[in-house]
Amino acid sequence: MSAGRSVEGTVATRIGAPAASHRDPTTHLLRLFLTVADELHFGRAAARLYITQSALSRQIRTLEQHLGVALFERDSRTVSLTPAGRDLLPRCRAALEAMAQVRRAAASHRRRVGGQLVLGAIGAEASMPYAHAVLTELRGRHPDITVTVRSLGFAAQFRSVICGEVDAAFLWPPLPTGLQGLALSTERRVVCLSADDPLARSSRRSPLRLARLARHPVADVPAGLPRVWWDGWAVNPRPDGTAVRLGPVVDDIEAMLHTVARGQAIAFVPAAFRRLYPRPGVSYADVSDLPPVTAVLAWSPARRDLPVVAGLRQVAHDVVHAHAPASTGGPSRAR
Repeated sequence: MSAGRSVEGTVATRIGAPAASHRDPTTHLLRLFLTVADELHFGRAAARLYITQSALSRQIRTLEQHLGVALFERDSRTVSLTPAGRDLLPRCRAALEAMAQVRRAAASHRRRVGGQLVLGAIGAEASMPYAHAVLTELRGRHPDITVTVRSLGFAAQFRSVICGEVDAAFLWPPLPTGLQGLALSTERRVVCLSADDPLARSSRRSPLRLARLARHPVADVPAGLPRVWWDGWAVNPRPDGTAVRLGPVVDDIEAMLHTVARGQAIAFVPAAFRRLYPRPGVSYADVSDLPPVTAVLAWSPARRDLPVVAGLRQVAHDVVHAHAPASTGGPSRAR
């Protein structure tokens, strides 16, 4: 060893003596070792760690005493790893990563909740890709939550959430006062009309426009629902200001499809209905000037902080933001 070698180097050469302490080093000491090994300079390493160089030197000596080997050779100009230091370096990195995994796993268990979660859904919303993504992530993150999905009719959809009959629901906006929600996905809409309607045949050549549907009545929904909700779905009034003629009242998707198949009314529905609701006597057609619809996860403010609801809301928020760059509609701010 050269005459210029520092005290740290001198102490390190004696560490293998029987009197050395072989206690397990702390993760803090291992992090200090990795920082010095990255910098190979005690001054720069100390600056990165926001401690003094003398304090860092003392703690490295403590680590060397715990391990019983010298980790660094240091003189007035250079710092280098000893053979033992080079060998232990990747092992220390692996040890710290293992501890980080332990902490992440423990945090996951702390956040895990369990219990019964009753989810409402209008139509086949619970089967849509965005709802499936939320439920899949919820099952992976909170396997102790038991999920029950309940189909909701038009009349009961909002009341069921407000009154707590369901904990949350996959619905179509706009939501009435008293509910909060998170936008999950923006979808195209199509017109659902009788397969015998001449427009069903002409639509195979080119998309329809709302003006061509002006004489068609639109299926209506039960009294008591916010009219702004169904007016949005019926596009009432139309862009030219014309009021829509309403047809028979229906309370669920199957009743609506039956009414359409009999030629008594039309309905505007998400484009996914083509795949989810193929029915004899029913046809779906593109409408070029039909506004899209945004699907939402809705909940009552009174239940939002229940553990199962809070867990669902966080999962839905994370799923939406994970897919945000490819989404055509951003999430709402309600959480």
